[in-house]
Amino acid sequence: MAKKFILTHEGLDQIKREYDELVKNKRPDVVARIQRARDFGDLAENSEYDAAKEDQSLVETRISQLEGVLHSAQIIETEKTDFVIIGSTVVVEMNDEVHKFQIVGSMEADPANRKISNESPVGKAILGLKIGEAIEISVGPVKSKVRVLEIL
Repeated sequence: MAKKFILTHEGLDQIKREYDELVKNKRPDVVARIQRARDFGDLAENSEYDAAKEDQSLVETRISQLEGVLHSAQIIETEKTDFVIIGSTVVVEMNDEVHKFQIVGSMEADPANRKISNESPVGKAILGLKIGEAIEISVGPVKSKVRVLEIL
């Protein structure tokens, strides 16, 4: 059974944009670079050809990955609930600091933009918690108490 990739509508749109960019722009650019490099002659010592072929491999691998995600995507609705679910934006207190982030699927996770995976230690721990509830989690040797302050 294929793995389901959990995505919000926003995450699905982002994946589609990346896929379209790769297929419509990057792939043709790389093919053109390969052709130009071939025109230089001897491929045995043609670093431009080697670099273009490497780029082609990376682009094709990413296109294949994204096709798999798009084929197996499970879209979640970001609805307001009384407990934390995938798609919830939450405000938590952890180690005497307040943090706000959204729980998303692993393909969409981007901690720098306050999107954490439902598979991460914190994401997994707070799923199902209600406002005011707390849980202690361990990340390696560090133990932290996480309390849900708001579910937005």
